[in-house]
Amino acid sequence: MPHLPTSSGFGRPRLHAWRDIIDAIFYILKTGCQWRSLPGDFPNWRTVYTYFYRWQWQGWWQQLNDILSEQVRKLEGREACPSAAIIDSQSIKATPSACFHGYDGGKRVTGSKHHILVDTLGLVLAAVVHSASLQDRAGAELVLAQAATATSCHRLKKVWADGGYTGPHLQQLAAKYGWELEIVKRNDDQTGFVVLPKRWIVERTLSWLTNYRRLAREYERLAQTAESFIYIAMCHLMLHRLTKL
Repeated sequence: MPHLPTSSGFGRPRLHAWRDIIDAIFYILKTGCQWRSLPGDFPNWRTVYTYFYRWQWQGWWQQLNDILSEQVRKLEGREACPSAAIIDSQSIKATPSACFHGYDGGKRVTGSKHHILVDTLGLVLAAVVHSASLQDRAGAELVLAQAATATSCHRLKKVWADGGYTGPHLQQLAAKYGWELEIVKRNDDQTGFVVLPKRWIVERTLSWLTNYRRLAREYERLAQTAESFIYIAMCHLMLHRLTKL
């Protein structure tokens, strides 16, 4: 409750409780249904839709994600802001109405990429959604640029990545922000599935996100909307963790 937006004091008084509105947004995220298909025991879908997009354009979902991640880290005995992070992307198939329909030749997926930077607990620090045709190195530039302006990344010193991010340009970009980019590579002598140090953390976060049907397939017409749903999914996960603790 302390982090919910306050009323401006102007206009018609709000008719619905914040809990009902946020639960409706969580329902959309979890089930992947259309806004118009929101069940009748929630507030009217137009009301929920209006609040969702108002908070999206205000950047409130990302702010809430940063606040909750600090609380989770403190409860885990960590510093509020991380000093190390891991970056990776996931290609998502798009519906005909979605914003991106780029083709990822490596994954053979037509759609978008969810590109995220997470801390060592798997909590999202920055998220960018772009075309699947964009190479990981180019997408990483967008993610690192967003992280450089985030208050939750002011202690960041090291970023781990896989072999797809190899290259001098990305190394120079990370150095520009004061970070060290370390590539975690697979040993050529190893066969079969192997858990690689640090990289499994971001892979686990990506699997958490695809448990939400709205994120398992790209439906959004705006990349910013897809990014907001990533932050909302993390807020949902962290709220469950905080209430259990």
